[in-house]
Amino acid sequence: MKFSIQHAKDKPFTHDGLREYFDYRDLGIFEATGGGAVMHVIRASEGSNATGEWHRHEVDFQFVYVLKGWAIFEYEGQGEHKLVEGTCVHQPPNIRHREICHSDDFEVLEIVLPGTFKTVAL
Repeated sequence: MKFSIQHAKDKPFTHDGLREYFDYRDLGIFEATGGGAVMHVIRASEGSNATGEWHRHEVDFQFVYVLKGWAIFEYEGQGEHKLVEGTCVHQPPNIRHREICHSDDFEVLEIVLPGTFKTVAL
């Protein structure tokens, strides 16, 4: 692993992540950990909506912390949950889930191990 520091002004959001209705700001952790982890800030993409598609991620660890706004997610065996500013979610490996809707200002910090993982649409 290597030292990493990144300032928001130096790394803009891009529209090249997993979901078309989100924009992503990579925080440099994938490179710093040699692919051991990925960390990014994810925010709602202007004028877009969640698809409600059920899916799961083949990961060892996934953590989401809501920075702004809100979203409603449904998790298999756990029901629907409204995530609001300050909500912390640990998604166990392979838990089936879907996003139902989100506010225009929805923004989260996400950490996933390993940094490269497979997402399976269900």
